[in-house]
Amino acid sequence: METRALSVFLCVSDTLNFSRSSELLHMSVSAVSRTIQRLEDELGQRLLERNNRSVKLTSAGHEFREYARNSIDEWQQLRRTLGSDQDLAGEVSLYCSVTATYSVLAPILEAFRLTHPSVEIKMHTGDQADGIGRILAGQDDIAVSGRPSQLPRRLEFLPLLQSPLQFCAPAADCAVRDMVLTGDLPGGDIDWNNIPFIVPERGVTKETLDTWFRERGIRPRIYAQVAGHEAIVAMVSLGLGIGIAPQLVIEASGMADRVDLIDVQESLPPLTVGLCSQGQRLASPLVKSLWDVARQTYSGRV
Repeated sequence: METRALSVFLCVSDTLNFSRSSELLHMSVSAVSRTIQRLEDELGQRLLERNNRSVKLTSAGHEFREYARNSIDEWQQLRRTLGSDQDLAGEVSLYCSVTATYSVLAPILEAFRLTHPSVEIKMHTGDQADGIGRILAGQDDIAVSGRPSQLPRRLEFLPLLQSPLQFCAPAADCAVRDMVLTGDLPGGDIDWNNIPFIVPERGVTKETLDTWFRERGIRPRIYAQVAGHEAIVAMVSLGLGIGIAPQLVIEASGMADRVDLIDVQESLPPLTVGLCSQGQRLASPLVKSLWDVARQTYSGRV
């Protein structure tokens, strides 16, 4: 069995959603389905029970998931052990948003390059909300992500910094801005239920915002659900609604002068940004070295 097929199965077993898995794996839904079918044909066992409404693991699927996890971890460890010598050499796969490449990773990679010049960094960029899923699916060694309220058992998280989550509105005169200004700023008397919101499609910030709305009995009018904080800031700057984004993204977006921060009485909790990796991946000298450099680089920041 190819490790790629095992990674596909692990992703589906974690998400229990073929469409979501296809997004994380950058494969078509049919390709994901064919991969699972081939595994089931090889094993002569059904691994997943699926219908139009749900997907769940069979008893054989639960057993095979443990096998797949162990096989991929052992393969990664063997490949790196055989390829290592006195000086660390090899490849570390990283996943992060475009903003995180220069606002979070830049000092880490600079320090890491000086101490381990023979290690290659394979960088993938995209919506930071996908980072944890990619790590759990075995697609990358390390991802930059916000810290979820509950960490999956297999996940290790290294906090690096905190960034305030900010409500932001268009800076230019427009109907949306006029709606915000009808409230008593700063003060929280904004008519939250009638303002068009641009919200995260998924991830830690979506969970945080949903909780904030729910605790205050707010039923927001959603204008758009967007993948990526950078896209949220861009849409807000165009006057399409108000949204939330980490302050570090707003400052790095190049559009900070085109959005205004909204001061509210009960602000959103800050986003803890850090590195995540599977615990077993940290047994690799390459991954552990990058992890340790990150810890030293951001020591005392959180």
